[in-house]
Order: sequence, then C-alpha cells, then structure tokens
Amino acid sequence: MTAVAPDSLQDMDAAQLRELAASLMHTLGRTQQELTAAKTLNEKLTFEIAALRRFRFGKRGEQLPLGVQGSLLEEAVDEDLVEIEAQLAALNPKADPVTPPKDQPKRAALPPELPRVEIRHEPHSMNCTCGCQLKFVRDEVSEKLDYTPGTFTVERHVRPILACPQCETITQAPMPAYVIDKGLATPGLMAHVLVAKYADHLPLYRQEGIFARAGLKIARSTLAEWVGACGFALQPLVAALRDEILAHRVLHADETPVKLLKPGSRATHKAYLWAYTPSQFEGLNAVVYDFTEGRAGAHAREFFGDWTGSLVCDDYVGYKACFTQGIIEVGCMAHARRKFFDLHAASQSPVAAQALESIGSLYAIERELKGLSLEERLRQRQQVAKPLADKYHEWMLAQRQKVPEGSGTARALDYSLKRWVALTRYLDDGMLPIDNNRIEQQIRPVAVGRNNWLFAGSLRAGKRAAAVMSLVQSAKLNGHDPYAYLKDVLTRLPTHPNSRIGELLPHRWQPTSGC
Repeated sequence: MTAVAPDSLQDMDAAQLRELAASLMHTLGRTQQELTAAKTLNEKLTFEIAALRRFRFGKRGEQLPLGVQGSLLEEAVDEDLVEIEAQLAALNPKADPVTPPKDQPKRAALPPELPRVEIRHEPHSMNCTCGCQLKFVRDEVSEKLDYTPGTFTVERHVRPILACPQCETITQAPMPAYVIDKGLATPGLMAHVLVAKYADHLPLYRQEGIFARAGLKIARSTLAEWVGACGFALQPLVAALRDEILAHRVLHADETPVKLLKPGSRATHKAYLWAYTPSQFEGLNAVVYDFTEGRAGAHAREFFGDWTGSLVCDDYVGYKACFTQGIIEVGCMAHARRKFFDLHAASQSPVAAQALESIGSLYAIERELKGLSLEERLRQRQQVAKPLADKYHEWMLAQRQKVPEGSGTARALDYSLKRWVALTRYLDDGMLPIDNNRIEQQIRPVAVGRNNWLFAGSLRAGKRAAAVMSLVQSAKLNGHDPYAYLKDVLTRLPTHPNSRIGELLPHRWQPTSGC
C-alpha cells in the first residue's frame, strides 16, 4: 500500500480524493484476501500434516493398531510430510521449527564394517583474518551413505567327459536340475528378481535398468520369462499352503482393489486381491493371496470350498452368503472403533469419546491376556471383559434413543449395535481374536507395491503375483529372509518329491547348508 503525505491531500480536489480512496480500499481488500487465503492454506496444511502424522506415527499413541486398507503408500506419506512442512515454513518463516514426532525413528549409525572413503575439506587458508596461523583442534565428522552398483558373478559348471579306452564308453556327470532347464539364471538370480519385484516393488523395467548399470544387459522379456517359469514352479507350494490354512477353524479374510489391464485395451478395470490367514492363536504364521477379476462373494466361497469355521472379516456384503453355509461370522472391533474415532476427530463428540474409552478398556484386557492358554483366556474374557461389554452395549442402546436419525453419531452407534453379536463372539471362544487387524497387516505390502507390480496384463499375471506374494509374505512372517528362502526352494524344487512338498513351506522350511 502506497503512503500518501498529508500535505499532498490538501492539493487534491474531490475527484482525486475519491479516486485515491477507491485505490486504497481496493489495495486493502486485496491484502485482506491474501491474508485470508494464507490463513486458510495454513489451516489446511496444518490439518493435513496432523492427519498424516497421526497415520504415520500415531498408532502407538492411540493404543490400538488401526487397520490398513485401500491405498496405503508409506513412502508417499513420508514425502508428503516433508513437502507440507516446507510449505508451512514458507508461510510462517518466523514460526518455531517443527518438533519431530516422538515415534519418528532416529537415524542409526552406519555399520562400522562398511568401507570408508575419506574426503577432507581443508580451509582456503591456514591463516586467520588477523594474520595468525591457525592451529588444529579436532575433526568434526559427518557420514553419508553411498552406493556402488552390484557385481555379477559367473558359475562355471565344468563337467569332464570320460572315456573307457577299452570299450570306448563315454561317461559324463549330469547337469544339476534347474527350474528353467538350460536357462541363463541361477536360482539365486531368479530369487533376486522375484524378491525385487514382489517384496521391494521394483517392476521389471526398473530391474532391467539396474542390471544394465551393473554391467550386464538382460532383456525385460527374459526377466519376464524367469518370473513366469518361477510362478508356475511355485504353484504347488501355494496350493499346499492354502490347504494348511484351511485346516484351521479360525480364519481372517480381507480384500483390496488392484488394477487389471484389459487384453487388447489400454484401459484398466478394478480387480481384487484377497488375503486369508489363520488366527494369531492358531499357531500358524502364513498368508495366502488370491487374485480375482471382481469382488463378488463367490470368489471367497470358491476359496473356502467346503471349509467351515469362524471367519473374522469386515461387514462387506460379499461374505454374507458364507454365513448361510456353515461359516460363523466374527466381527472386527477395530472397524467399530474406527467409526467413533472418525466421529470424534470431526466433531469432538462426547458420545464418541465415551465409546472410544469403553472399547479401549476391552482392548486393554486383551493385551493382558496375551500368552495365556486357550482356557485361561476364555475364563478371563468371561469374568472381566464380558461385564464391560454388556455395560457398553446397554449404554449404546440408551444413547441411540437420544440422537436423531441420519446423524453421524447415529450411524456410528448403528454400526456396532447391528453387528453386536458378531462383534462380541470372541468373548465366548478363546481362539477368536477381537479384531481383523492381523489380516489387514498382510494387505499392507499389496497396497504399497500394487502400482509397481500388479498393473496386471492378464488374470494369469495377477494369479502369479498372488502366488509369489503368498510365499514372500509367509517367509517374512516366519522370520526368514525371502531371498534366502526362495533361492533354496528354487534350488530344491526340481528334484524334491511332490509328496513331501510340505517340507518347503515357509513355516517348516529348514535351509540347506550354505543357504
């Protein structure tokens, strides 16, 4: 806004004064709009970064692990946090620096066994500005991690040809059996490609570039051949893993959308990847994924076959038909809690706050029951948790009569009240969990990597991805390095009896020497 000297106002006529006043009002209005826009943007960014931090770092602080569904890209969240913090700093240059969340991991020291290359940065002059010579005090050291592309090695399989001088019989040792007969890749290289694609989320075109930088050009089509051959060879393991999962009476199920490229078209449509795992109390660390072209409940029923037991799932209607065929529905308390959590975050509702406190009490009991026997867990649930759940149910019924139809509070209450039998079924069975978070954690790697490896060109490609992901994730659940596991399995598969395929499943796998 331009300042006007008081003396100059006396020299202006009425028209000039009106013009000046209009100009000043216009400038003032524009300044106010800019301030309002800046304030609005500041509030929007502050809210957004708070939500991202709650998602990224707030799980422990909420005392309950919020489940993960849908598009979950932790890398993108971390990038967004940095970008928003920079925007906030630009809007508020005088504001105090942002304090990192308490749960944000500290940067660990770099491993001492890594080779070091010292780069010294000497001052331009050893003389002070006053003319005196500078003296050494100490070195200040900061370290950065560098990376040099990997190096390929070649296995030279030397097989002597031996001949009998008398009968002229030729003898030669056979070549070891491989998943790809006469192929270029060792089991180790094929395992690396699979892990990079399905665990590290590196599509084949990126791996092609990485290999080229390391000094060896491997065509993407060749990499695809390896993946296809390995996917086929690993199918018996996945089928055996599915059978072992279906041998348990309590299962978790969940599903998430993925992109499927229609044949002959550049457009994609929504396919689904389903995940199934036994209850944490069943003693089996395994997960099986199933890729389908839709979300119809028939896909879940096809996976279950004639299995009957207790199914822990969300309220998706596709599972409903299963509950008319001998399968018992077990609800997810985390989903019920999430309704109240979102309501409280949006409106600070006292009803939501009380509901969160009541559900928190039920979870607190579950934390105390970890490690107990099936019988003792059931006894404690009946004696301690059930009275609290009954009291909470009565409270919800009373609150529901006080809130108007269609309100957010009514919807949150209705979600729990309509599913109360399924939500509290765990109280009558020590083998049942309180929620479906176990399977949602297994959906997480799919959500992180699906844009890189599951832009499936066909239903077969999706099925293959699901199969390899089943073994990779199950290996992780059992504490194995997926690369070491797949390398050993791909080495042994060509000669391993199919009748003993169960020995190679991740929860039973014993590495061979040198693996």
